[in-house]
Amino acid sequence: MKLDSEIKISNYDMEILRAIASDVAEIAQLEVHRQKAALWTRLNDIDSMRPMVWINEICWHEMNVNNELTLYTQSPWAQNQETCLRQLLYQWRHLPADMIVSNYLSCPLVIHDTGFGVIEDVDIVKTDENNSVVSRCFRPQISKPSDIDKIKMPVITYDVHATNTNYQLMCQVYSGILPVKKEGIKHIWFTPWDNLIRWWGVQEAMMDLIARPNMVNDIVSRMVDSYLCGLEQFEKLNLLALHADDTRIGSGGYGCVSQLPGKDFSPDYVRPLNMWGCSNAQIFSGISPEMHWEFAIKHDIPWLKKWGLNYYGCCEPLDMKMDILKKIPNLRKVSMSPWINKARAAEAVGKDYVFSFKPNPAVLAETDWNPKIVRAEIKEMLEIGRSCHIEIILKDISTVRYQPRRLWEWCEIAMELACEYAS
Repeated sequence: MKLDSEIKISNYDMEILRAIASDVAEIAQLEVHRQKAALWTRLNDIDSMRPMVWINEICWHEMNVNNELTLYTQSPWAQNQETCLRQLLYQWRHLPADMIVSNYLSCPLVIHDTGFGVIEDVDIVKTDENNSVVSRCFRPQISKPSDIDKIKMPVITYDVHATNTNYQLMCQVYSGILPVKKEGIKHIWFTPWDNLIRWWGVQEAMMDLIARPNMVNDIVSRMVDSYLCGLEQFEKLNLLALHADDTRIGSGGYGCVSQLPGKDFSPDYVRPLNMWGCSNAQIFSGISPEMHWEFAIKHDIPWLKKWGLNYYGCCEPLDMKMDILKKIPNLRKVSMSPWINKARAAEAVGKDYVFSFKPNPAVLAETDWNPKIVRAEIKEMLEIGRSCHIEIILKDISTVRYQPRRLWEWCEIAMELACEYAS
């Protein structure tokens, strides 16, 4: 968040933020967070004690109970701070699962990125004006080989002044409560196809896999080159930060792991090999393993080989594609979406990788809430995957029908079963 150097915060806003931060500080001191970090580390070291559970991508607009998420500050800067703090407290109180609460507040470096040079042209349809989850119809901007030139190489700059302004203000507000740390880029969401389908069109891109494969390969290569250009600048400007901690990795859980940052590490200069990488190709759900390799993973390799460990996948079912995924350098975690064959997936992943299981969030959106379905789905997966190292990640929660307690109860069921299946 870029700040004007003249930004001020009222005493009223400061008192509210300090009161909320005091609650966070008290929670952060609990020993359970160190215990949870140790359990996440065991999981990511392929030596799990039990399945781990985490909830994210929450429909916060439906969650407010007893004004726990109501904002009382007045300035935009303070409201942004208040939102983050209140959501953290809410999750801890009602759906903590295996979450970790940090004992400091992060001040992200202000970094400017000129981007890929293409902005999606889209029609949007909403079913709930308060929900950020919408339906999109993309107007294609990539349709011929020469359109490759529309994809530009990004220019990265670090705004020292804006970063220091934000940092000094945070230090002033939270003085004596929680330390504030400047932090660079802790994770990069590398997903070339997530961008390409917005510019190409879903149907058009899938047809071109058959009709114009050479054009597809050329454009995907250009996209990866653009990402690599940005990464090179992030590294040169020393903007990367370690994240083998309570940072989300890919579409999965926390990145706590003993293997990172590794022996070849300088605390003054973080490199990709000290960090987690990730990728996915969600739009390839119905694509054969051969085409998934040809038009996605083969192109991802130059990116993925730069990282100390890697996470692959998101919503695409990957239970029939482990043979190609095993070609990914330093692969450690694999996403398994709700649309897998559980037995086939468990056998394919085995004991060599973390099985990042994604239960179906649609159960929360049904007219009638049926926790028995939740219990049956999770129990089936844990029974089938007894020999696997499993994390249960509930995400993409677009609605709970304005009944937050559905999500609270989901959390209780998942944690009960995770503890039941402890080794």
